Amino acid sequence: MELPLFPLNTVLCPGIALPLHIFEDRYRAMIRHCLETKSPFGVVLIREGHEVGTRAISFTGIGTIAEIRDAGAYEDGRYDLLVVGTRRFEIQQVLSSRKPYLVAEVELLDETVGDEASAQRLAMKATRTFVTYLELLQPREGETADEIDVRVEVEAADDDEAEVDADPPQTAAVADESGAAESGAAEATDDGGTGAGPRHRRVMIPDDPTVLSFLLAGILQIETPRRQALLEAATTEARLRELLGLIDREVLLLDLRLRFFRPDTRIVGARRS
Repeated sequence: MELPLFPLNTVLCPGIALPLHIFEDRYRAMIRHCLETKSPFGVVLIREGHEVGTRAISFTGIGTIAEIRDAGAYEDGRYDLLVVGTRRFEIQQVLSSRKPYLVAEVELLDETVGDEASAQRLAMKATRTFVTYLELLQPREGETADEIDVRVEVEAADDDEAEVDADPPQTAAVADESGAAESGAAEATDDGGTGAGPRHRRVMIPDDPTVLSFLLAGILQIETPRRQALLEAATTEARLRELLGLIDREVLLLDLRLRFFRPDTRIVGARRS
């Protein structure tokens, strides 16, 4: 299938919702096409280059289809979008096109679980460890922490039916290390337009190991290349094994409160030289 491509400095995982602000002419044209034809586009991670501008860029060969859930247009042609990742794809060929944006021939990737019993066990363990991870993300007395703001498209329930806390409603994820602004994310409110503030709700952790693996891959605060590696994992079982190692690492760092300290890049650079 042919698919318009939107290279970004972020990784979109299936089941994760991503707000975008579209302002470049070429991507305005792409979004107009997608809205008129009710078709999706593909998000791929930029390996080298920048989102803005016309210079050459390189990007990953595996990405995620983004379906537009909501779109708002400005008079000057800009758009605010909310898209949701659905399925993974692999680029077969970037096509020559008269369109101002990239178009590729892609193949949708099937999801292979691997050993089903092992995947189920790993999913249960990952869920338990992830709950500990979320608890440790909460600031302790005297600490401040950045707002957790990555959206997920999963079933949510009221307090008396819920399993895992999430605030704001229908969110339980965290932004990339680079921050949402670099991926063109637009600010959005979570009060349903009432101005009364968010209702406290909880996110239902999915039972399906594959859905869970993508959910955790999109939520966990990890470096972008690691998230891309999780997206590209050949099986759900392999993805969950890698996730468990990463969550264990994050839990250890959070427990020691090392997670909130970042190295001075000037010092790191001096040591390397």
